[in-house]
Amino acid sequence: MKQEQRTCAECGEKIFGRVDKKFCDDACRNAYNNRINKDSRNLIRNVNNRLRKNYRILEALNPRQKTKTSRSKLIEMGFDFNYITSIYTTKAGKIYYFVYNQGYLPLDHDYFALVKREN
Repeated sequence: MKQEQRTCAECGEKIFGRVDKKFCDDACRNAYNNRINKDSRNLIRNVNNRLRKNYRILEALNPRQKTKTSRSKLIEMGFDFNYITSIYTTKAGKIYYFVYNQGYLPLDHDYFALVKREN
């Protein structure tokens, strides 16, 4: 019975060894998987970077666990209101937006109450 010649899915070299082997070595397997997952990893990395930056901004503006700031100050520091991790609605209907444990509550006249949620 003649065995079919198999080639590496990444570089095209001949494969030796197990019949279910798809790559000639670990380097080709890693290169192939990195290439396939590149787009989703970039998206995740970019979102995580944005969340991290928003968190650092809220943390810097709120060193005492509770304070007030303006929309213009947040934007000046690079805050992006499109990136949050959760929303909390109080019984009174107030909506807090959180980036991990750092949150903000929109107030009148483009101001925000900054809060830190205890774990």
